[in-house]
Amino acid sequence: MACRISELVLNCRDPERLAAFWCEVLGYVVLDREEGSVEIGPKEGFGGLQPTIILSPTDNPKAGRLPLHIDVNPTDRDQAAELDRLLAIGARFADVGQTGEESWHVLADPEDNEFCLLRRRLDDQ
Repeated sequence: MACRISELVLNCRDPERLAAFWCEVLGYVVLDREEGSVEIGPKEGFGGLQPTIILSPTDNPKAGRLPLHIDVNPTDRDQAAELDRLLAIGARFADVGQTGEESWHVLADPEDNEFCLLRRRLDDQ
């Protein structure tokens, strides 16, 4: 028997703001709100193949690079069009020492959490 990731927890200053951003990025919906935290996930809810994300409030701002980051892939457009969409909804370019030769883009969400937009398009299933 093995485990799989069912939830990711991200501490943040403004859970509602990040929930709105990540819902837009991933096509997720708000599943639950509890004690200041917001849980987002696929419309089908918790327990499917895609993990939910819990955005948990904290007063301790992020310091430095995250030891773990999220990678996303476009599902219904090419990488360039998806990059334009992500920048339009509030993502920003982030410099983590990349050379410029990478096939992915390093971005940051509204609270400066790094994530990567990969080139390979995935099926949206």
